Amino acid sequence: MKTALSRRRLAALPFAVLLLGAGAAFAQETVKIGFTGPLSGGAALYGKNVVNGMEMAIKEINAAGLEVAGKKVKLELVALDDKYAPAEAAINARRLVQQHQTPAVFVPHSGGIYAMQAFNEQEKFIVMAYSSTPKITETGNKLTIRIPPTFNSYIEPFTRYEMKKYGKKVGMLPGDHEYAKNWSALFEPAWTKAGGTVVSNNPMSYNRSADFYSGVSRVLAEKPDVLFIGGPSEPTALVAKQARELGFKGGFLIMDQAKLDEMAKVTGGLAPLEGAIGVLPVSYDDRAGPKAFAAAYRKAYGADKDPTTESSYNYALVHALAGAMKMAGTTTDAAAIRARIGDALIQLPEKTNAGSFKGVDAVGGTIVDPLVATVDGGKVRPVSLSELMK
Repeated sequence: MKTALSRRRLAALPFAVLLLGAGAAFAQETVKIGFTGPLSGGAALYGKNVVNGMEMAIKEINAAGLEVAGKKVKLELVALDDKYAPAEAAINARRLVQQHQTPAVFVPHSGGIYAMQAFNEQEKFIVMAYSSTPKITETGNKLTIRIPPTFNSYIEPFTRYEMKKYGKKVGMLPGDHEYAKNWSALFEPAWTKAGGTVVSNNPMSYNRSADFYSGVSRVLAEKPDVLFIGGPSEPTALVAKQARELGFKGGFLIMDQAKLDEMAKVTGGLAPLEGAIGVLPVSYDDRAGPKAFAAAYRKAYGADKDPTTESSYNYALVHALAGAMKMAGTTTDAAAIRARIGDALIQLPEKTNAGSFKGVDAVGGTIVDPLVATVDGGKVRPVSLSELMK
């Protein structure tokens, strides 16, 4: 004969089963998205800009709700500092994949990208590569997305502009990191082919130094008309500032890693950057996607915080990655997700397409028509590459 206690336990069973069913219905999978990049040292701001854009996107995606193959998914960012070192980037990537099961790892420097491409196909994760080095998508790596356009499209118009405005003698003062080496290797012969002369080439460590006077002085002794400079924004700005303090009156040809608006904060305004040419800062881009992103970024991080291309492009690609997961019906199959990123980019709403992306090409590079800028009369002047080539 059943006791009163056993009868109460039996009566409670249906309610318990209902609770378990409800728990299953609302179960949420957490998917980690990886980042490895410089979060300390001279390039720390550069890395933080990438992380800011990624964090913004993840918060928006989670707030809107993401569902993949009928299951609710929450995204979570795991960001590791690699101090701009390729070997550290590779170690971090393995940790992210093995410990956190990240299907994709974002990395904003070419040395780290190359290091990860040595094993990402075997370990089945996507390299979300923020670098404009053409070689990244020339290797045939099937699990790589190159986020920005290749920098070789900038070289000829930038060269033409500076030669016409200042003269044909260039002094090279790039960073000594892998990305700057790649830029330099293409820039130097292009400048010579255009009829110019490279009077000096003195790479410097932009990530470990804050005093560039000796290196800048050495190059200025050869009396260049133009200085070719570039690395993360803050040290690049210091190079430009110290060149002006040492009496340089010419123009600056700035590789796309450095951003004019961030540089102006170090140089004390745009006046010391007069005659410079570089990529257009996001805050000066009036296209719908970049403009919406700039407003959202300032709301998230402060009215005085200007967004950068690193922030906006990586923000858009996190949104595209989430969209690709939904289209592919998986959060773990890297090949299936990679195959749908182009479709996801095309379908991004205008307000989240912060780079005005038009898809992904056959080798894994995004399709985008970037704007560039000059500093003329103390103001940033947007200009298209086609205008510069006239």
